Amino acid sequence: MGTGAVGNNYEDECRRSLAEEQAKSLAGTNNWEHVDRERVHQDWDVLYREITTFLDGGSLPGDQEIQELVRRHFDIACRFYTPSREAYVGMSLFYAEDEAMRAFHDSYHPGMVNFLGAAIRVFAEQGSGFAPSAGAEASA
Repeated sequence: MGTGAVGNNYEDECRRSLAEEQAKSLAGTNNWEHVDRERVHQDWDVLYREITTFLDGGSLPGDQEIQELVRRHFDIACRFYTPSREAYVGMSLFYAEDEAMRAFHDSYHPGMVNFLGAAIRVFAEQGSGFAPSAGAEASA
Protein backbone atom coordinates (compact mmCIF):
# COMPACT_ATOMS: atom_id res chain seq x y z
CA MET A 1 0.00 0.00 0.00
CA GLY A 2 1.49 3.29 -1.06
CA THR A 3 0.92 6.67 0.48
CA GLY A 4 -1.47 7.50 -2.36
CA ALA A 5 -4.00 5.06 -0.85
CA VAL A 6 -4.88 7.49 1.93
CA GLY A 7 -8.29 9.00 1.32
CA ASN A 8 -11.98 8.48 2.02
CA ASN A 9 -11.94 4.85 0.83
CA TYR A 10 -8.92 4.10 2.98
CA GLU A 11 -10.49 5.82 5.99
CA ASP A 12 -13.71 3.85 5.46
CA GLU A 13 -11.65 0.65 5.35
CA CYS A 14 -9.97 1.69 8.60
CA ARG A 15 -13.29 2.37 10.33
CA ARG A 16 -14.64 -0.97 9.12
CA SER A 17 -11.52 -2.83 10.25
CA LEU A 18 -11.71 -1.27 13.70
CA ALA A 19 -15.39 -2.19 14.10
CA GLU A 20 -14.91 -5.77 12.87
CA GLU A 21 -11.73 -6.48 14.81
CA GLN A 22 -13.06 -5.00 18.04
CA ALA A 23 -16.34 -6.92 17.74
CA LYS A 24 -14.49 -10.18 17.20
CA SER A 25 -12.13 -9.49 20.10
CA LEU A 26 -14.95 -8.44 22.45
CA ALA A 27 -16.91 -11.59 21.62
CA GLY A 28 -13.88 -13.84 22.10
CA THR A 29 -12.78 -12.35 25.42
CA ASN A 30 -16.06 -11.76 27.24
CA ASN A 31 -15.87 -8.01 26.63
CA TRP A 32 -12.13 -7.82 27.32
CA GLU A 33 -12.46 -9.19 30.85
CA HIS A 34 -8.71 -9.94 30.79
CA VAL A 35 -7.84 -6.23 30.61
CA ASP A 36 -6.95 -4.26 33.74
CA ARG A 37 -8.80 -1.17 32.59
CA GLU A 38 -7.77 0.98 35.53
CA ARG A 39 -4.11 0.29 34.72
CA VAL A 40 -4.69 0.95 31.01
CA HIS A 41 -6.22 4.34 31.77
CA GLN A 42 -3.39 5.19 34.18
CA ASP A 43 -0.80 4.26 31.56
CA TRP A 44 -2.57 6.28 28.86
CA ASP A 45 -2.81 9.24 31.24
CA VAL A 46 0.96 9.19 31.82
CA LEU A 47 1.57 8.80 28.08
CA TYR A 48 -0.76 11.62 27.06
CA ARG A 49 0.89 13.96 29.57
CA GLU A 50 4.27 13.11 28.01
CA ILE A 51 2.95 13.74 24.49
CA THR A 52 1.63 17.12 25.65
CA THR A 53 5.14 18.25 26.56
CA PHE A 54 6.30 17.41 23.04
CA LEU A 55 3.30 19.19 21.51
CA ASP A 56 4.18 22.33 23.45
CA GLY A 57 7.79 21.95 22.31
CA GLY A 58 6.91 21.97 18.61
CA SER A 59 7.54 18.30 17.82
CA LEU A 60 6.20 16.79 14.62
CA PRO A 61 4.17 13.54 14.37
CA GLY A 62 6.98 11.74 12.53
CA ASP A 63 9.74 12.69 14.98
CA GLN A 64 11.54 9.71 16.49
CA GLU A 65 10.56 10.65 20.05
CA ILE A 66 6.90 10.89 19.04
CA GLN A 67 7.02 7.57 17.23
CA GLU A 68 8.45 5.95 20.37
CA LEU A 69 5.51 7.37 22.33
CA VAL A 70 3.08 6.08 19.70
CA ARG A 71 4.72 2.64 20.03
CA ARG A 72 3.83 2.80 23.73
CA HIS A 73 0.26 3.82 22.81
CA PHE A 74 0.05 0.86 20.43
CA ASP A 75 1.44 -1.49 23.09
CA ILE A 76 -1.23 -0.33 25.54
CA ALA A 77 -3.94 -0.83 22.90
CA CYS A 78 -2.60 -4.36 22.36
CA ARG A 79 -3.61 -5.27 25.90
CA PHE A 80 -7.11 -5.52 24.42
CA TYR A 81 -6.09 -7.19 21.10
CA THR A 82 -3.47 -6.62 18.41
CA PRO A 83 -5.10 -4.46 15.74
CA SER A 84 -4.24 -4.46 12.07
CA ARG A 85 -2.68 -1.30 10.67
CA GLU A 86 -6.08 -0.29 9.35
CA ALA A 87 -7.83 -0.84 12.67
CA TYR A 88 -5.15 1.19 14.46
CA VAL A 89 -5.68 4.09 12.06
CA GLY A 90 -9.41 3.51 12.59
CA MET A 91 -8.84 4.03 16.31
CA SER A 92 -7.37 7.46 15.60
CA LEU A 93 -10.38 8.27 13.42
CA PHE A 94 -12.67 7.20 16.25
CA TYR A 95 -10.80 9.51 18.62
CA ALA A 96 -11.41 12.39 16.20
CA GLU A 97 -14.99 11.62 15.22
CA ASP A 98 -16.52 10.57 18.53
CA GLU A 99 -17.41 13.69 20.51
CA ALA A 100 -16.61 12.18 23.93
CA MET A 101 -13.30 10.70 22.75
CA ARG A 102 -12.26 13.98 21.11
CA ALA A 103 -13.11 15.90 24.30
CA PHE A 104 -11.22 13.40 26.45
CA HIS A 105 -8.05 13.48 24.36
CA ASP A 106 -8.17 17.23 23.74
CA SER A 107 -8.55 17.78 27.49
CA TYR A 108 -4.81 17.02 27.64
CA HIS A 109 -4.02 19.53 24.91
CA PRO A 110 -6.28 21.30 22.35
CA GLY A 111 -4.33 19.69 19.49
CA MET A 112 -3.96 16.18 20.96
CA VAL A 113 -6.48 14.35 18.74
CA ASN A 114 -5.17 15.78 15.49
CA PHE A 115 -1.53 15.32 16.48
CA LEU A 116 -2.01 11.79 17.78
CA GLY A 117 -3.99 10.87 14.66
CA ALA A 118 -1.21 12.10 12.40
CA ALA A 119 1.41 10.31 14.49
CA ILE A 120 -0.60 7.06 14.41
CA ARG A 121 -0.79 7.27 10.61
CA VAL A 122 3.01 7.64 10.41
CA PHE A 123 3.42 4.73 12.81
CA ALA A 124 1.01 2.57 10.80
CA GLU A 125 2.90 3.30 7.57
CA GLN A 126 6.28 2.50 9.13
CA GLY A 127 5.52 0.22 12.05
CA SER A 128 5.62 -3.50 12.54
CA GLY A 129 3.88 -5.85 14.91
CA PHE A 130 0.42 -5.47 13.41
CA ALA A 131 -2.09 -8.25 12.99
CA PRO A 132 -2.89 -8.87 9.34
CA SER A 133 -6.14 -7.21 8.26
CA ALA A 134 -8.86 -9.37 6.77
CA GLY A 135 -8.16 -8.13 3.22
CA ALA A 136 -4.42 -7.62 3.53
CA GLU A 137 -2.19 -8.93 0.81
CA ALA A 138 1.15 -10.42 1.78
CA SER A 139 4.09 -8.26 0.84
CA ALA A 140 7.64 -9.46 1.05
